Amino acid sequence: MTDHGRQGGDALILTGLRVRANHGVFDFERENGQDFLVDVTAWLDLSPSAAVDDLSRTVHYGELALEIADAVRRDPVDLIETVAERIAGVVLAHPPVDAVEVTVHKPDAPIPEPFQDVAVRILRSRS
Repeated sequence: MTDHGRQGGDALILTGLRVRANHGVFDFERENGQDFLVDVTAWLDLSPSAAVDDLSRTVHYGELALEIADAVRRDPVDLIETVAERIAGVVLAHPPVDAVEVTVHKPDAPIPEPFQDVAVRILRSRS
């Protein structure tokens, strides 16, 4: 990871992306679906794009949001951990990105006690 990694460098931040999908261990989760909220912080050097005001030298956040949403919607799985890994792969597929933090929230998780949120967070970087 470069000096633009997680240690206070440049970042593209997308929070609260709401995607309806059918992930979960229980049949009713797969059948009915539920909302998942996704937060992504992608660390990359923003100076090349800023210096020349050129979108092609950075990551287009609108396109990235669509790619993330598509990744969340496809191929239902049991675990939000798996969804988070899938999202990290989508983000790291963009060459300017050095590292990514992904948080997947499952606000309607089938938990029998009152709760505000449940989420998983992963950090991944280029090897």
